[in-house]
Amino acid sequence: MKQPLSETCDQLGKEEYLNEIPDEAEMPLLDHIEELRTRILYALAAVCLNIILCFVVVKPLVRWLEVPAQGVKLLQLAPGEFFFVSIKVAGYSGLLITSPFIIYQILRFILPGLTRRERRLLGPTILISSVLFFAGIGFSYWILIPAALNFFITYGSNVVEQAWSIDRYFEFILLLMFSTGIAFQIPIIQLMLGYLGIISSHKMLREWRIVVVGAVILGAILTPSTDPLTQSLLAGAVLVLYFGGIFIVKLSGK
Repeated sequence: MKQPLSETCDQLGKEEYLNEIPDEAEMPLLDHIEELRTRILYALAAVCLNIILCFVVVKPLVRWLEVPAQGVKLLQLAPGEFFFVSIKVAGYSGLLITSPFIIYQILRFILPGLTRRERRLLGPTILISSVLFFAGIGFSYWILIPAALNFFITYGSNVVEQAWSIDRYFEFILLLMFSTGIAFQIPIIQLMLGYLGIISSHKMLREWRIVVVGAVILGAILTPSTDPLTQSLLAGAVLVLYFGGIFIVKLSGK
């Protein structure tokens, strides 16, 4: 049954409305540069403030991050090593806490060039991206890191006494947590690509073989350790996120 002409015109009018850029006006290059500078300064100020706040409470943070070590003795092998580790922990923690605000500043910078349809994604993008990032941090802390450390402890249990450099230990777990948080952004990227009509859920599913290979490679790249267990767990999580993202895109009708 054909739609009435008036309904067709209304739908076309709505599509045109959603694809318009509100208050469209050309901005001089210097104004773009000034806007970019302002957004960067806001982001840097927030990062510095949160790093300072995290440094104030860094010792409880360090004790919390030492839990996955399962009682293994952590050694300070050089003068001032723990002080620099504290700065590193405060830096990663401050950047982690500020990440939603940084995303917000990036989106605010590109906002004038977005259509009404694209602007609808801003709020959900910030919220879902933040939730997924912190979910990745939790997955790394409670699953990946204990699995990796248990592998290393068990492997050398009858040969060597476990005593680790505190600097190398924190470098390992902080990199793994941060990289896992980034890997957990896969579903939000899929949802945005599907919503904007760049790629459909059917095509995402059709390329599953390439994705499996990519997940294995990504697990090897993002995992600081070389043990197969941690790499497999991360690759498995990436695949679950990818297929979960396909399901969400499918539900959205794309």
